Amino acid sequence: MVFFGGVFPKRPCIMRSIKNKRAGRQVRFKVSGIWAVLFAAGVMFSPQQAIAQQMQALARLDVGRSGVTGRASGDVDIVLKITQAVPFRVFTLDKPARLVMDFREVNFNGVEKQDLVKTDLIEDMRTGLFRPGWSRMVLKLKRPMQVFRTAMETDPNDGDAKIVIRLTPQDPDDFAAGVGAQPDDVWAMPKAASSGGGKSRTSGDRKIVVALDPGHGGIDPGAQYQGFNEADLMLQLARELKEKLILTGRYNVFLTREEDYFLSLEGRVSVARANWADVFISLHADALAEGRATGTTIYTLSDKASDRAAETLAANHDRDDLLAGVNLSHQDDVVASILMEMMQVETMPRSEKLADALVTGIAEAVGKIRSRPRLSAGFSVLKAPDIPSILIEFGFMSNPADLTNLATQSWRDKAIIGVVDALDQWSLRDAAESKLLRQ
Repeated sequence: MVFFGGVFPKRPCIMRSIKNKRAGRQVRFKVSGIWAVLFAAGVMFSPQQAIAQQMQALARLDVGRSGVTGRASGDVDIVLKITQAVPFRVFTLDKPARLVMDFREVNFNGVEKQDLVKTDLIEDMRTGLFRPGWSRMVLKLKRPMQVFRTAMETDPNDGDAKIVIRLTPQDPDDFAAGVGAQPDDVWAMPKAASSGGGKSRTSGDRKIVVALDPGHGGIDPGAQYQGFNEADLMLQLARELKEKLILTGRYNVFLTREEDYFLSLEGRVSVARANWADVFISLHADALAEGRATGTTIYTLSDKASDRAAETLAANHDRDDLLAGVNLSHQDDVVASILMEMMQVETMPRSEKLADALVTGIAEAVGKIRSRPRLSAGFSVLKAPDIPSILIEFGFMSNPADLTNLATQSWRDKAIIGVVDALDQWSLRDAAESKLLRQ
């Protein structure tokens, strides 16, 4: 179930309904015209107030007047005071149970769980960019709960707004049946881009199109260690690698995300396919709670993770995302599996050869690499059946030496040289094989 609220730009009239299960009544609300305001509580603005709000900067959270508290009944009350009214939506997700709140746009910089959450019914809180122009707050619930009430109240004098949400306990089966955002609502993420068909394999007659995928971002910072975020480190490395590849004159390169915002695994592969990528390279630097893993590791796709560490990493990267790749939603499971397997017959061996080249290239460049540098795992981000895809763990942030390397420009420069050399060697051999296949 999804709840909506906020100020909308001019658009055709939209009708939405919300059914309050506890009260057993139906609430209907309407959006129409540039000054329309959508609130579950039915609060209205004047045109002058709307203009003033549109001219302000993004909304900011007043932490002192906000909070997440529990009731003796087991309910949870969420109060968010922000500096102006914004469109927002609220929905739930399962496994684990979470409440998701999207806003356009609220600045949550510096806001920590301990600043807002005053109940043990909320196990964790995350905030950050969901995508450009949109913020997200995620509350991990101790048990399944439904959104019983949501409302936005606006001060007619200064335009400040208060979002009020009530959560009530819910049966786990009922909760699981009602999770997820509506696929056709006005806040939905853009649909996965289609490449419009297959792309011919290069035979050396054009530049190689490389998709660099900096892992995590925005609401999902990835591994965090000693003040460093995996998302930030990988975005920096991706920008530097992109520059080096372009300067060779042999590659066209784009990043799946250019800034610090969230992009689903499905969205990352969709971006690669929409830009006709010849190769997809996902960049990561994880941290393990147990063990002493160290050094660079190159992953290719496997139906089953090759060892326990790979299984752990795969579980982390696949969290909250659908399988990525080609849209087979209109095919049954048998047909979809056959089509994907047929496409991967050619793609997966090419991925394996690229991974081998990267192991050699990076080892020669940095002088040291993990003792078992070639592994396989079920990463969703590697499941595009039509693009050779690999994932590079440049190190483990939980290892002091690896973290120092990742934060050091000279080490990153060496690692980048290794990647460029590997791509050069692989692309030449791949083009030669392509010519043989065409003869």
